[in-house]
Amino acid sequence: MTIHTISPAPLAPAVPTRGRLRPLGLGDVRITGGFWGERQDVNARHTLAHIGSRLESEGWLPNFDLAVSGGLPEGRRGREFSDSEVYKYLEALAWEIGRSDDDELEERFRAVVARVAAAQEEDGYLNTRFGRPGQGERWSDLEWGHELYCLGHLFQAAVARERTRPGSDDGLLGIARRAADLVCGEFDADGRDAICGHAEIEVGLAELSRVTGDRRYLAQARLFIERHGRGSLRDIEWGRKYFQDDQPVREARVLRGHAVRANYLAAGAVDVAVDTGDAELLKALRRQWERTVARRTYITGGQGSHHQDEAFGDDWELPPDRAYSETCAGIGSIMFSWRLLLSGADPRYADLIERTLYNVLATSPAPDGRSFYYANTLHQRVPGTPADPDGTSPRASSSLRAPWFEVSCCPPNVARTLASLDAYVATTDGEGIQLHQYAPSSIRTVLDDGREVAFDVETNYPADGRVTITHTGDADKAWTLSVRVPAWAEGATLRIVTADFVQQRPVEPGVVDIRHAFRAGDVVQLDLPVTPRMSQPDPRIDAVRGCVAVERGPEVLALESVDLTSLRVEDVGRVAIVPGTAPVERDGRVWVSVTRLPVGEGRWPYGEEPQSAQTEPVEVALVPYHDWAQRGPSTMRVWIPLAP
Repeated sequence: MTIHTISPAPLAPAVPTRGRLRPLGLGDVRITGGFWGERQDVNARHTLAHIGSRLESEGWLPNFDLAVSGGLPEGRRGREFSDSEVYKYLEALAWEIGRSDDDELEERFRAVVARVAAAQEEDGYLNTRFGRPGQGERWSDLEWGHELYCLGHLFQAAVARERTRPGSDDGLLGIARRAADLVCGEFDADGRDAICGHAEIEVGLAELSRVTGDRRYLAQARLFIERHGRGSLRDIEWGRKYFQDDQPVREARVLRGHAVRANYLAAGAVDVAVDTGDAELLKALRRQWERTVARRTYITGGQGSHHQDEAFGDDWELPPDRAYSETCAGIGSIMFSWRLLLSGADPRYADLIERTLYNVLATSPAPDGRSFYYANTLHQRVPGTPADPDGTSPRASSSLRAPWFEVSCCPPNVARTLASLDAYVATTDGEGIQLHQYAPSSIRTVLDDGREVAFDVETNYPADGRVTITHTGDADKAWTLSVRVPAWAEGATLRIVTADFVQQRPVEPGVVDIRHAFRAGDVVQLDLPVTPRMSQPDPRIDAVRGCVAVERGPEVLALESVDLTSLRVEDVGRVAIVPGTAPVERDGRVWVSVTRLPVGEGRWPYGEEPQSAQTEPVEVALVPYHDWAQRGPSTMRVWIPLAP
């Protein structure tokens, strides 16, 4: 692996010390509008304020005040991991301040940090659920207590702050270091031989090591990674695989157990593998990604098919109507894939990130940024019930987007991801720039040898597939611009227009390299065919055999009952796609030819022969999955059966 000298470090959530690619952070890339720019704007203007308000009203921020005043445990509110939501909120604020220099957000950030700082004990311990009179002892419930998990999110918040505001006097980095020093003293090779039941501390420690240069934190992260699989946690009804404590990380062949825990652990393990040069561990993680994507991932990019344990099912166990597909698991998948992309430049990692961004992350928040999906079903059988705008919902029980949850990990996770999304757009390898995600953006950076690179990206993607890259600076010698052609984009074309030549050619899915001494005004235009297409499931996925899904570019589409008025039905289960027909695009929407299925009135729902379709074919419009349930309660499905 190549070692990059990074000074200053990119303003990005993950900045490995080694690897094939180096991220371009918020200081190099600026999303300027479009699909993601609009969502970042809503996140900044509405979501952050909404989260801050609910952290106060639910009592999770006041828990820190109670720790100072002696009001714990009696006055404490929220679950054992509620501290982590405050830290994710701080991380989201830090990234957004880095983007916008917003004075109001800066004031809010400092006020929250002050309350957190006041609750930290002299030796660095920081938690509102454990360690005080009347509470459980420190580290006494590593299976479920989430103490280390919470600290991992604290460390990530401190890293975000230090990268966006180096040397800030707010004190958050010092808070994190004191807590990390305590963890290292308690859990190092001579200390407790134990792990946390919810992985996250590993990612936080690795990034804290990178931002401070203190290798103790990386060593501790490695210890936690290597301790998984020793059975140090108590067994539970779902088995130790729930905690990823059933087999060593480097021996596992696929992600399993709780989907968020699994992805966070894998992301932290990549950090450790890359920064320590552990090629064997990195190879094992790539192998796990391969099988997980091939056999345990929904067409949306969502992961986790079990509700009871929020977990991966077995291979091919992907029921659409019982899809858990937690929003946080999707974000964890993005974290894992991004780190693998930086380590090896394989465009398939960027393909999965794109799929997950558009069909999990973008699906969770409502257009106003004040309500969210926790779980992301692919088939809603009955119309949902609108959530109380002032209430708090059980996590997966919300059939429509809800303003807050008893387990509220998803809203601040969405917020921190959107606030840092600029850092997932492009990378550099020292010889050029790699463009991984397509959004209107401005990219200004300097290559390792001092060459300045400047270009703007204009696109209406994914509404259309044209991506226009216009160079605004002059290069005195050639450098390489690499663009990703998604796996679905058969028939893509590339056009290069300079003062000296015009070139147009077809390009295959993968990565296309253009090496040139670009001058101001030179244009690279990528045209991706976003025409709608039907996708067939692997026949081993029993739950959707005989069905098809419709995709358009990176977006998965869905059938909603509000679009079935011409068939006079309210249940998407009553219709099927006419075999041999293809989706068509018209009036800004994608249409499919469907027919209404008969409904038997007998007591026995089975027979020898399938009944024929009951009506003549009718065209109905589909909706992007990320937009479903925005027109009121409805039934919905992604996988649509083919008519008999």
